[in-house]
Amino acid sequence: MTTRPIAVVGASAAGLAAAEALRRGGWRGPLTLIGAEPHLPYDRPPLSKQLLHGSWEPDRLRLRTEDQLAPLDLDLRLGTRATGLDVATRTLTLDGGVGVPPLEQGREWGRLACAGVIIATGVAARTLPGADRIAGVHTLRTLDEALALRARLANGGAPASEGVASGGAPGSAGAAAGGGGGGRRLVIVGNGVLGCEAAAVARELGHEVTLVGIEETPMAAAVGTEVGALLAAEHRARGVRLCTGAVDGFETAPADPAGTGAPRVTAVRLANGGTPAGEGVTARGGEGGAGRLPADLVLLAIGSRPAVEWLADPALDTTDGLRCDAYCAAAPGIYAAGDVARWDHPVHGRPLRFEHRMNATEQGMAAARNLLAELAATGPAAPGAGDGAPTQERRPFAPVPYFWSDQYDLKLQAYGLTAGADRVEATVLDRAERRLLALYGRDGRAVGVLAAGLPPRQLRALRAVIATPLPWEEARERIGAATAAG
Repeated sequence: MTTRPIAVVGASAAGLAAAEALRRGGWRGPLTLIGAEPHLPYDRPPLSKQLLHGSWEPDRLRLRTEDQLAPLDLDLRLGTRATGLDVATRTLTLDGGVGVPPLEQGREWGRLACAGVIIATGVAARTLPGADRIAGVHTLRTLDEALALRARLANGGAPASEGVASGGAPGSAGAAAGGGGGGRRLVIVGNGVLGCEAAAVARELGHEVTLVGIEETPMAAAVGTEVGALLAAEHRARGVRLCTGAVDGFETAPADPAGTGAPRVTAVRLANGGTPAGEGVTARGGEGGAGRLPADLVLLAIGSRPAVEWLADPALDTTDGLRCDAYCAAAPGIYAAGDVARWDHPVHGRPLRFEHRMNATEQGMAAARNLLAELAATGPAAPGAGDGAPTQERRPFAPVPYFWSDQYDLKLQAYGLTAGADRVEATVLDRAERRLLALYGRDGRAVGVLAAGLPPRQLRALRAVIATPLPWEEARERIGAATAAG
């Protein structure tokens, strides 16, 4: 009997972790890893930091080389999209004519019947209507998108093709270090984590940066207004202009005198004129009014959407991600991991979805382990299971969430839940050293903590305090003791 494969859809951090965990867990049958991008699995957090800055090259982001992937014996399908999933039969529909026999001839799709499926398709960048038809308007989610923006920032804002002629390939070290043309006017739409990180990089590269957000305080949704206000002060001190408002559209000019090619962006328009976000900041009046922000480049950092549009089977709930139980199962034999998964967190008692790097790896491993346990428990020994593979039981996935953000020389690190808190207590421990601590609460219990400038030993102590939500006052006392210990 031919063994059906386990398919992992999504070839980034969560998908790679799942594939490796399946092999470690004893799966010896066919293993298919499907990635929509043509690149080998790579790390995404450096896209908006080291790669955009030019201090890292793309090869440094690679999570595994071809030689390191070889022992996994993968059926690796890069540049391939999953376009459908039949839950009852665990059958994937793939684009690009990729599939396994029988493959219907003359059609640009294939079908892959699976023993199990792990969905790790992540998220896609949100954009604005018509933005994809305007030169100079960028999003930043994939390696190719990051390299395109990096080339524009590196060569003074000229299109990437011009940058190749004068400074090497768009991703080359020469293009990154070169400059040419001086600083450009970059408008970043969205003042969340991605927007703030990109603003810091662009300022370090010498560009003129305006950061626009619907909320007045940067990163308020992620870390609260108290910590966000401290970040706002840091950005202002570095020369970033902060502005509050919703984007109403773009102004453009012809790409060249002949009017051929896509029009290029010249300004961002704000609805109702926009307002300055904080003391001493203007919204670029004098060049068309306070609601017009002149721009050579625009980065749209307005959030993301879970990549679930291809999952149309009514057996699946795709509201704000793929809904899963505490074991990361969306349906029998169907699991999810990473940014796309919204699962029942057994400690916090509600569905959560995290777009954080550490969660992607941890959840990929958990989904793989639980899928193998289900396959072992629901039928005769799986044909692909290795001889002597240990008996497993499914275990709830209950991580302590962790994320970090690098902006200038400031590193924020957080454990637990910082978004959606109904109580935040932020303390500046040392303003000169930019050491700060914030505690986040919900329904009378401490559920998250954030710190900057603290040594690793204290960070580990903070994680231990927040691993299980404690009553607010008890958590405050333990946090105080942990930081006082030096």
